Amino acid sequence: MTAARDAITAEVLRAAFALAAEEAGIVVVRAAHSTFIQEGADACAAVLDTTGQLVAQSAATTLMHGASLRATLPALLADIPLELMEPGDVYVTNDPYRGGIHANDLLVFRPVFANDEPRWFAGTLVHVADVGGVAAAGLAALATDVFAEGLLLPPVSLVRRGEPVEEVWRILGRNSRSPERVLGDVRALVAGVNVMAARIEELVDRYGATAVRAEIDADIDYVATRMRDELRRLARGRYEGTFAIESDGVDPERTFEVRVAVEVGDGDVTVDFDGTSAQARGSINSSPSQTLSAVVYAVRCFVDPTIPMNEGCFRHVAVRVPRGCLVNPDPPAACGGRIVTMCAAIEAIIAALSEARPDRAVAASALIHVYALAGSGEGAPPWLTLGYEFGGVGARNGADGPDATGPYVLGGRSVITQVEPFEAALPVLVREYRLRADSGGAGTFRGGLGVETAIEVLSDATLTSRGDRIAMPPPGSRGGAQGEPGRSSVRRPDGREEVLDARAAGVVLRAGDRFVLRTSGGGGFGPPRQRDPASVLADVVEGRCTRAHAEEVYGVVLDEAGTAIDDDATRMLRETPS
Repeated sequence: MTAARDAITAEVLRAAFALAAEEAGIVVVRAAHSTFIQEGADACAAVLDTTGQLVAQSAATTLMHGASLRATLPALLADIPLELMEPGDVYVTNDPYRGGIHANDLLVFRPVFANDEPRWFAGTLVHVADVGGVAAAGLAALATDVFAEGLLLPPVSLVRRGEPVEEVWRILGRNSRSPERVLGDVRALVAGVNVMAARIEELVDRYGATAVRAEIDADIDYVATRMRDELRRLARGRYEGTFAIESDGVDPERTFEVRVAVEVGDGDVTVDFDGTSAQARGSINSSPSQTLSAVVYAVRCFVDPTIPMNEGCFRHVAVRVPRGCLVNPDPPAACGGRIVTMCAAIEAIIAALSEARPDRAVAASALIHVYALAGSGEGAPPWLTLGYEFGGVGARNGADGPDATGPYVLGGRSVITQVEPFEAALPVLVREYRLRADSGGAGTFRGGLGVETAIEVLSDATLTSRGDRIAMPPPGSRGGAQGEPGRSSVRRPDGREEVLDARAAGVVLRAGDRFVLRTSGGGGFGPPRQRDPASVLADVVEGRCTRAHAEEVYGVVLDEAGTAIDDDATRMLRETPS
């Protein structure tokens, strides 16, 4: 009976910590003032212990910050020792060279006390509305150092003994183009850690600090054991992978490469980035915390997805990152576009481990396209927003890629602002929003489709945009074709369409102009003419594939109505050498 009670208690505590992080993430999203946070759930929350171990992390929000809060806490403790902390204290930082990400991603921590000493930390993270820099909403697409990306904060007190540190709040407000919104976002971050701290304190009051700590340690050990057992299912050996990045926007003639060697041992993996390109002048550099997030995410793609996210996921994964390269840059290299390199690292690791687990091989995916709009009408207050859209996911061995979803590390379509609240909050109209037929890379399994979105501004505005995998679209795998490239443009009221560079800043829009965003499709998997003709027909009927594309690329001929397969013509066409 005691053993049964202990097992039940352990599961209750494990679930309670996970729920505390989840609830905090929901609180941040609902309390935030920025539309893209409210509607897109672009937030993260986690419980950590005083040694920096990850105890639990929110799972309903974006996954790209798996290591961010974990990597930042040691910097906080280096500047503000535990013995100086008091109940009700809250701290904030955003330094990408001390565990952070980039200027607009603020990380907030609150110590949780038990027996009059800090035992855990509640942490929240979100991309706030604006903290200065050369571009609105933190999208400094052409920045060449971190100082151009916005205000940088070392670990500082945001709240002391429950009372706001007014000087810090004033600094944040004064360095923002939208002070009311950014301070509202910061209040949401504080609300999140306060709720999480209250839930942890309730658990300590009920079970005692010693019992809670013991169960946390046991849960971390349990996750580490499951990770080790899953990694043992990979064939031991050394596997290599690479992925190319088309540009950093600053040196247009220079391309970059993320190179990995993955050593699979007996229940452990080592990911070595030796050979990766030197850091960029542009903003695509990835700080070490983001690189580690990419590594852990990619490795988790090859293990049981039901394994909880805590410190145990890191225990059997080692990372080697040379200094001065894309995945571990020297300051003051810009880091705002780090997602480009993060996702290149994920693609390279997946390509490498696909040799160890061919059943989980995946073609390359499109990358997120980000844009910022800012303006003000006559007599109206200034406005700004950060938006994004996804392209197609690469096809995998056995299934088509999801349409317009993008890399899952970014949270997929759950982080896309819906049209209605977007239009309600801003002087814009979304005139077009549709899948791009034929954009998914052809293959035995088709890559996911990209989208086309046209946003009309109702008052003058300035546009900044950043895209990738355009000049070098997502490649296919095992004989599959690359996805269709995306592009961005401005469509003027007279019908003229001006194509933008992949990274463009300071583009002037007048009322009535439309920003047209076309995202890339995912790569295909396997030879296109081995695709099931019935799947090709279904794509044509559903508008994912045109009739001409079905015949030319897949070798599938339809009847005159386009609703049935002409079996004889299809067989003859497929037997004809292409």
